[in-house]
Amino acid sequence: MLQRIQTLYLLLVVILMTISVFLPLAGVETGQEYRELNAFGLVDASNNLQPMWGLFVLSLVVIVIALVAIFKYKKRILQIRLCIFNGLIILGFYALLGVQIYLLKQAGEGASVSLKFALALPLVSLVLDYLAIRNIGADEVLVRSLDRLR
Repeated sequence: MLQRIQTLYLLLVVILMTISVFLPLAGVETGQEYRELNAFGLVDASNNLQPMWGLFVLSLVVIVIALVAIFKYKKRILQIRLCIFNGLIILGFYALLGVQIYLLKQAGEGASVSLKFALALPLVSLVLDYLAIRNIGADEVLVRSLDRLR
């Protein structure tokens, strides 16, 4: 299980998405007030939380599916399908984040949004997910070619 490179890719997806849950994704400044947007919601200077659970739930689903895909190493086709679904959920994460940033800009006139480093971590996870899909597919081709030789 751990000797396969796609397992390491999926493990990195789990680690990066876990890190992105706890780091701020964007900063929102409206007039004199500065708030940070993370997966849990908007946090202001006095640590008051305005919850937005959608990003947290999507991040949690990505983490769980990547962990399940790691342990389904004997069922390669299912593992590929889980990785494809995981990639679609990561794209949904970005779509939801874009909608939330748009709504925050509409709510506060003159609001400026500054993107943070942690926003790139799901994108790196998406690339790693793609690499895992390619390597799982290569394993499947190898196993099928060996079955033909028997």
